[in-house]
Amino acid sequence: MTTAITRRERRISPVFLGLFAIMVVSAWAVWTEYSASPGFAVFLFVVSGWVVSLCLHEYAHARTALHGGDLSIGAKGYLTLNPLKYTHVALSIVLPVVFVIMGGIGLPGGAVFIERHRIQGRWKHSLISAAGPLTNVLFAAALTAPFWLDATDRVPELFRFALAFLALLQVTAAILNFLPVPGLDGYGVIEPWLSHRVRRQVEPYAPFGLLGVFGILWIPEVNEAFFGAIDAVMRALGVSEWDTYWGQEFFRFWQGEPDIAGFRP
Repeated sequence: MTTAITRRERRISPVFLGLFAIMVVSAWAVWTEYSASPGFAVFLFVVSGWVVSLCLHEYAHARTALHGGDLSIGAKGYLTLNPLKYTHVALSIVLPVVFVIMGGIGLPGGAVFIERHRIQGRWKHSLISAAGPLTNVLFAAALTAPFWLDATDRVPELFRFALAFLALLQVTAAILNFLPVPGLDGYGVIEPWLSHRVRRQVEPYAPFGLLGVFGILWIPEVNEAFFGAIDAVMRALGVSEWDTYWGQEFFRFWQGEPDIAGFRP
């Protein structure tokens, strides 16, 4: 099936390579504390790592769709990992980054146009929708490896904080995306198994699904339960609230470098 995809359509974009290079260099700066502003280095690492994860999220959707039968994916440029090729760059990249900067929450992106009529089989449709958030799950597992492997004593403290905060964003995005709400990937997983009548009734509300979720999160009880679930996942991965808190504090470098010494037990 992939033989119809040309080498050019599979070639990794220089835009993505540039983003990945920024992530690597900023990770080195955080690890070595080479930068005069540790917070700015953390900011660059987290933002670039977050955008890289968004690109991988969309790539996972596209690649799974390709193997499911949608050969148009290659011509759209989705296999190049270039975020500028997405249907809605603002929704997939810009808005999630703004939410991270403003509130430290991993907003789900999502704007690869898949020609679903080319794909046969309900399981394939479900897997295409699940592939994106599963990428966030794998990214979170990789980022937290030093924690659940009990190897944090080998990782510089500042880098540990940065890893924890970036992992928190991945967990938030995965949980939000897996919610069975129209417009989110979780609904895409179950949609093929719903009746045609139910899908037709739900379809008009899909563009407002995420807005509805954020509206519901304003309810104190729901907000507490949601972030309690995120905390539970982070604790299961071995990441403490101390690590995620200071990761976010250093990330907000524009507020000044945090004085962590005054808070040590």
